[in-house]
Amino acid sequence: MPTRRGTGTVALAVSVGLLGAACSPSAAAGGGGDAIVAVGAENEYANVISQIGGSYVQVTAIESNPNTDPHSFEASPSVAEVVSKARLVVQNGLGYDTYMNRIEAAAASSAKVIDVQKLLGLPDSTPNPHLWYAPSTMPAVARAIASDLAALQPAHAAVFKANLARFDASLRPWYQALAQFKAAYPGTPVATTEPVGDYMLQAAGARNLTTFRFQADVMNGVDPAPQDVSLEDSLFSGHKVRVFLYNQQVTDSLTQSFLDQARKYGIPVVGLYETMPTPGFSYQSWMLAEVQALRKAVADKITTARL
Repeated sequence: MPTRRGTGTVALAVSVGLLGAACSPSAAAGGGGDAIVAVGAENEYANVISQIGGSYVQVTAIESNPNTDPHSFEASPSVAEVVSKARLVVQNGLGYDTYMNRIEAAAASSAKVIDVQKLLGLPDSTPNPHLWYAPSTMPAVARAIASDLAALQPAHAAVFKANLARFDASLRPWYQALAQFKAAYPGTPVATTEPVGDYMLQAAGARNLTTFRFQADVMNGVDPAPQDVSLEDSLFSGHKVRVFLYNQQVTDSLTQSFLDQARKYGIPVVGLYETMPTPGFSYQSWMLAEVQALRKAVADKITTARL
């Protein structure tokens, strides 16, 4: 498995043709010579662009490899070329994909750029950059995408508006699953390695007993303080949590030690992703699958290490 401390150049990722397999039929990607060239820095954002734009967009995702740590991504010249040609870009912000800013500045890009951090009005000090796990994030992103696409191709504005409505409706099963979990298992104590799914856990009413300092250290590739490691150990040995959620894209010996403890003490495990698992998932089916895995862990003690 990849480690947080290992770095390397990630190859250019997913084209619109591959994304189409994960979208609803109405948003299947086609794209002709007049299609809007668009880029999602992360494949979850690219997927939503594809769903809103349908056949009128040609989308590329820069980061889509579930076996790679997005935090150690290094943009290649081919990535820079793709981004420089885009007319619409969606990127996360909060220091998660700063390579996009460098590419856009170097290319003097005139593309419409949706920086999700700025779209949501979040300060640079926001500690958790994994914004797509928050239920309120992607509807706002989708609205911005529909608006920008309509500005680029006014003749198809009605299509983008209809696709937006369809997308919003398709999020309801996820919202319902979160509400049902919160009602059935209020305050469920959990442990994590990183804050990858923290926004989802908050929406589900779970209590994350792992200190944020520990989560941030693991996320940033810093060795956690011994006292924080001991506290995390105690969550397992003391049976204080009902499920352990970890970033399955990034593991090291410390993460593995906690996985071993969870197994030893009979605590089910749920693997979380930073980039959307492909193929077979859309953004909304991915989010729903993570909540379903959480529920199975709590209700039936079933481990879902990988979706």
